[in-house]
Amino acid sequence: MRFGIFYEHQLPKPWNDGDEARLFHQALEQVVLADRLGYDYAWEVEHHFLEEYSHSSAPEVFLAACAALTKTIRVGHGIRQVIPNYNHPARTAEGLATLDIISGGRLDFGIGEGATRLELGAFRIPAKEKRAMALEAAEQIANMMVMNPYPGFEGKGFSFPCRNVVPKPVQKPHPPMWMACTNRDTIRVAASIGVGALAFSFVDPEEARNWAEIYYGIIKSDACVPIGHAVNANMAMVSNFSVHHDRAEAIRRGQEGFEFFGYAVNALVAHDAVPGRSTLFADFQMPAATATRRSSQRQRWPSATPTASARRPTSATTSPPSATPASTR
Repeated sequence: MRFGIFYEHQLPKPWNDGDEARLFHQALEQVVLADRLGYDYAWEVEHHFLEEYSHSSAPEVFLAACAALTKTIRVGHGIRQVIPNYNHPARTAEGLATLDIISGGRLDFGIGEGATRLELGAFRIPAKEKRAMALEAAEQIANMMVMNPYPGFEGKGFSFPCRNVVPKPVQKPHPPMWMACTNRDTIRVAASIGVGALAFSFVDPEEARNWAEIYYGIIKSDACVPIGHAVNANMAMVSNFSVHHDRAEAIRRGQEGFEFFGYAVNALVAHDAVPGRSTLFADFQMPAATATRRSSQRQRWPSATPTASARRPTSATTSPPSATPASTR
């Protein structure tokens, strides 16, 4: 079992001058500490325009800083938005290889597609086509990091001529590949294409065990057709933790942060938002929202604190609270 930290860069309002800069620099300090303490991974998401929920729109920059400041901890895109509308596959391949070189071969590459209206609408990505677009691009990104030269591609989501995409990554054939997974269906997809499963859900040990059985069962079968040039047979289960010298204060801060995370992600997926006029944290604090949220959590989490486990080989990650009242995923 391995452990890591995971960042969304959440920043609930009200905002004061310097809050964003403080958030990023405190996160870097935490990664440096995690490296010194022997943590295995530092993961960073990619989101766009999601005020309060995630200010992490350029994870490649943050992860490069992490790599430069640390010695052994692995740095992970958890995930990189790979649909060409977000990031052209050739530019993604170049960035990944460069980051792998800078980190001395410590990069992990998670693929994702986005789910919110603000992101998909801004980049004109049809919601019904995003999965196919993401998988098509991810396969070509892997090819670009390996093939010399890359022979070119004619696809539905993008086309590209023959070019030698440089530099090439330190890790051969390329950094381990992962996929964002929120349910059993995406767990199955990850296993079927031979990538690690980044399970972004709060689950109990029994549910985690069921997910692991499904995943490893497919990995071992003929149903696994790798999308990359190597299989990454691993699962990561994301959970929460809150640390403070005072136990009661750790619970208070943690509960608020964990509840806000769940509220924010559901609100952004289900509803439209007015750019520049976010009221996520204010809405979260309204009595009606609090009552509904806690009723839902009692149904999902019988105990006060959700836990997760997974069968080996695994890569388990847990998440600290961010520098703000909201926790990272």
